[in-house]
Amino acid sequence: MYLMRIGAVGAERPVARVDDDTYVDLSDVVTDFGETFFGTGGLDRVRPVVAERAATGQVFRLTGERIGAPIARPHQILCIGLNYRDHAAESGMAVPDEPILFTKSPNTLVGPNDDVRIPRGSTKPDWEVELGIVIGRRTSYLGSMEEARDAIAGYVVVNDVSERAFQLERGGQWAKGKSAETFNPAGPWLATADEIDDVLALDMWLDVNRVRRQNGNTKTMIFDPSFIVHYLSQFMVLEPGDLINTGTPSGVGMGFDPPLWLKPGDVMELGISGLGAQCQRVVGPR
Repeated sequence: MYLMRIGAVGAERPVARVDDDTYVDLSDVVTDFGETFFGTGGLDRVRPVVAERAATGQVFRLTGERIGAPIARPHQILCIGLNYRDHAAESGMAVPDEPILFTKSPNTLVGPNDDVRIPRGSTKPDWEVELGIVIGRRTSYLGSMEEARDAIAGYVVVNDVSERAFQLERGGQWAKGKSAETFNPAGPWLATADEIDDVLALDMWLDVNRVRRQNGNTKTMIFDPSFIVHYLSQFMVLEPGDLINTGTPSGVGMGFDPPLWLKPGDVMELGISGLGAQCQRVVGPR
């Protein structure tokens, strides 16, 4: 099942993607794809509805409507840093022995094709294509990798947009280089876990102005999704609908010599096999 939210900002309605052109409307049975939905068995509740409506032709055509993030604003956005060996190398940092954890403000979440806004004072804005994990139930202290897999509702493309000067040159934690408005485009859809045959065999890519900058595969992750969920559950309660960004392969702007930074007018296009593609225009500060 592939969940989407379409419509104007703040007025998105929940739907299920059937194919590239059509969807099943779920707004009469679901308020939104958020914490309550995932935490009360919402996925199992809507599966037969989606199947029946698709089978009987109760579908609608996508006609250029805005696509929002496929989940409502989560309780938290958690991020794993340096989770690809090649990215650690290009960053000049050691490969971590345990997952590096930082947070991103939940209000960074935007749709997959919404503008990305460079914040005031920014000098080094950067891109990062990543696999996002969406948590499916409230959980903590998971006892096994199997339990961790069962706690995953699905997967989504994210762009972990970053401001490297804020992140690395201003002291303190990475969060302030990650949390500017619009810094977490997500979507276009959430693929439920059963739709992904092998989460460690997904091609991922990112272009800037039609030039390929990132070209990787989830198989090169250091810590895989089940390990990440199990690990995080030992330190905190994961809530339904929480989003975890799992790291990026090499090819980010700061890894080039000289570095490449985003500027107003740039266009980022990115995607992951089976999870769709995004396209964002970069705009200047407010």
